[in-house]
Amino acid sequence: MRKVIRAFAVAFLCLGSFARAAGIQLLQSDPALSGAIWYPCAAEPTHVKLGRLAVSADFDLKGAKDCPVTGTKLPLVIYSHGRGGFFGQQHDTAEALADAGFVVAAINHPGDTANDSSRRNTLSVWESRPADIVRLLDFVLKDWRDRAVIDPAKIGFFGFSLGGATGFVLMGTRPDFARVTGLCKETTGACAELHNGVTPPEPIRDARIRTAVIVDPAPGLLTRENLAVVTLPFQFWRSQFGGPGVGDGSGTARVADGLPGNPEIHVVPAGHYAFLAPCSAELAAAVPRICTDTPASFDRAGFHREFNAAVVRFFGEQLGEH
Repeated sequence: MRKVIRAFAVAFLCLGSFARAAGIQLLQSDPALSGAIWYPCAAEPTHVKLGRLAVSADFDLKGAKDCPVTGTKLPLVIYSHGRGGFFGQQHDTAEALADAGFVVAAINHPGDTANDSSRRNTLSVWESRPADIVRLLDFVLKDWRDRAVIDPAKIGFFGFSLGGATGFVLMGTRPDFARVTGLCKETTGACAELHNGVTPPEPIRDARIRTAVIVDPAPGLLTRENLAVVTLPFQFWRSQFGGPGVGDGSGTARVADGLPGNPEIHVVPAGHYAFLAPCSAELAAAVPRICTDTPASFDRAGFHREFNAAVVRFFGEQLGEH
């Protein structure tokens, strides 16, 4: 029987027992690799100024910038953000993983970020997004200055929203474009491309990924049939009430019902944006749309303490305790 978790009173790992802070290095010299790498270090965290990587609001990333990496043979988690998002939108989860001994690498998906919508709502994102993750993984393993600390046999993936669907593609899923063509009502973007006979891109798989955490994935192209090829262990999260990019929650419920194997499934009694990092008062005032929870009484900060611990625990089980 599948393990479906609906409440969050479970006691997970105590995040306070890990290393004192996440180190962080910003990636800003290559537009195709704009983001950050978090990793374990022993220095005190401070507010990190993002410079040219900044978006319109301050997400209050914290870390010890450019501090020395502590540890060796560290597992690596690659992160993929949602449609129109940015690499730091779930920074608290990255920080928790780094505190627990993981390296976490995240970049903006060119053309589908908060500052660049040139690819958004096009078929091309189904090729470019997986290719972005492959490029990031190549960089971290081959060119990152601290690449020697990584164990290349211990690679995980974390994806949210469209990033979650990206993860399924990287694990072998072939998106069902025919299904979406039949449902499409829009006359622009990917719907128009499909109705006009544009050939969808071939999916890109990366066999280096050994496990994944998939969070509230965009459900339209995912079916029981195309997910059946996924054989890697993964943890699956969905919101009960959904939101932009995932609909009313029924789509992700359908996906959850069709998942292969025996994954650990979590159903969160909130909306889609509950998975984004808790908002400061300043961020809530600047971008209320992503900081307003459904229901309004939902405790996002409390949930994230348990969400982050569950993610850390799962990756620890799959990639080895560090």
